[in-house]
Amino acid sequence: MEEIKSNKPDPYQALRYREFNVFLLLRFAMVFAWSMQFIVIEWEVYSLTKNPLSLGIIGLMEVIPAVSMALFAGHIVDQKEKKGLLVKCILGFSVISFGLFLLTWPKVVGGWSSNVILYSIYALVFFGGLVRAFLGPTIFSLLSLIIPKKAYPNAATWSSSVWQIGAVMGPALAGFSINWIGVHWSMCLVFGFSILSLIALSQISAKPIINPKIGESIKDSLTEGLTFVFKNQIVLGALSLDMIAVLFGGAVALLPVFAQDILKVGSEGFGILRAAPAVGAFITMLVSAYVPLYQNAGKKLLAAIFVFGLSIILFGLSTSFWLSVFALFLSGLADGISVVIRQTILQLKTPDHMRGRVGAVNSIFVGSSNELGAFESGATAKLMGAVTSVVFGGSVTLLTVIVTALKSPTFRNLDLKRDMDDHNKLE
Repeated sequence: MEEIKSNKPDPYQALRYREFNVFLLLRFAMVFAWSMQFIVIEWEVYSLTKNPLSLGIIGLMEVIPAVSMALFAGHIVDQKEKKGLLVKCILGFSVISFGLFLLTWPKVVGGWSSNVILYSIYALVFFGGLVRAFLGPTIFSLLSLIIPKKAYPNAATWSSSVWQIGAVMGPALAGFSINWIGVHWSMCLVFGFSILSLIALSQISAKPIINPKIGESIKDSLTEGLTFVFKNQIVLGALSLDMIAVLFGGAVALLPVFAQDILKVGSEGFGILRAAPAVGAFITMLVSAYVPLYQNAGKKLLAAIFVFGLSIILFGLSTSFWLSVFALFLSGLADGISVVIRQTILQLKTPDHMRGRVGAVNSIFVGSSNELGAFESGATAKLMGAVTSVVFGGSVTLLTVIVTALKSPTFRNLDLKRDMDDHNKLE
């Protein structure tokens, strides 16, 4: 790979490598498709049941296999070639999205009962959880193989930002597409984006396996990975803090309830609400590329999650559509900063041969907490109402930030500048 030298910080450093640009495209397409699919299915399920608990069950159906298989998946990822494994993951997702496309087609399920359609959707979401257990660790590991070490921090910024934008733009388009073309053809778009990610992946070459312990037993492999995470207080702190925020601050899982029953803005208003975090995430991407977040990373991460919690409370209490939009915009901005900092920590602190296992633990702590958060939001909304559920979640997030800031001065004072300087001296 051609090296670009400069004495000044280069906000486009990682983008100088062709395969990394392709990687960003496939990651965006995959995250976009997955998150759009989740929201389309949420809308369909709530329309079928009118029960907020059913929204939580969607998350539960995905998180059970994703969590139970994550550590095993991390072991496999560290033992196998990454591109080939990612091809299988994307093909698996494509089959699932095509199945959901059929389940939302009146010509196919016109004579089916609502319960049969509902349980079939749950079954495909469950299989999607199995695929996702392998997808996250594989993507995390592949990133480190397509760029040099000195570009890791900048690559983490771009990769995290693209992930964040895909994660909020997918649901945003879902809201609009449901109104424009209906649930069925919205699922067709999801399938199209999964095929786009597969085409992009074909432009990345196969990578060598760098794990020196090929053939290591599953027990020894998992023990090594878990020991690393739980003994590294910085990595553990970043994962735990973000997990709590996502788990209890997952107000977006209840957006169909707010759009249909509280704010009464329909599918078009639902799309605007979903689009609001996308704007915040986009701003995060632009700013973080030019203003590095690795200095005083601990304080910035704590501040971002605190603002995220406040925005969730504001959203829950709001009865104004546009105030709700602003609150969600703020949540996207803050969450984007949090994601960038967390991914930078993981890229800088994780040894190359353990990226699959650390990525698997990350998916358990953070990725799966999205679905657990959806279940928590749905369950608490059923028990105490949607508004109280959202305010409760935001309050728990604020309390967690305050306790972490007071009890963990090491994390609070975390600064990644030295790690950044060390990586810049390599190669």
